[in-house]
Amino acid sequence: MIELGDHEGAGPHRSLVVLINPEIVSQEGTIVAEEGCLSVPEFTEQVKRAARITVRAKDRAGKAFEIAADGLMAKALQHEIDHLNGVLFIDRLSPIKKSIFRRKLKKALAETA
Repeated sequence: MIELGDHEGAGPHRSLVVLINPEIVSQEGTIVAEEGCLSVPEFTEQVKRAARITVRAKDRAGKAFEIAADGLMAKALQHEIDHLNGVLFIDRLSPIKKSIFRRKLKKALAETA
């Protein structure tokens, strides 16, 4: 489920969106924007994503549909579909940025121990 609320760039998809077995079927362009995740608190980084995507999924009744998105909705869809595939946004970072993240995480864990 994705709910963008009244965030700028939410476009016409401001209500709750439920997608069952979503898959990205097309993507265009690229955009680099700051991204974070509740799975990795207190860490954000610039992530490259597709600027526009089309996702195929099923609704709660099992009916297939497609949704085209750009802006914040496209970013949220890609982020959440990544989670379904076992990918975190940090997995999309360069080796150097991953190394920085690991050091920050190690330091944070040491401070809480």
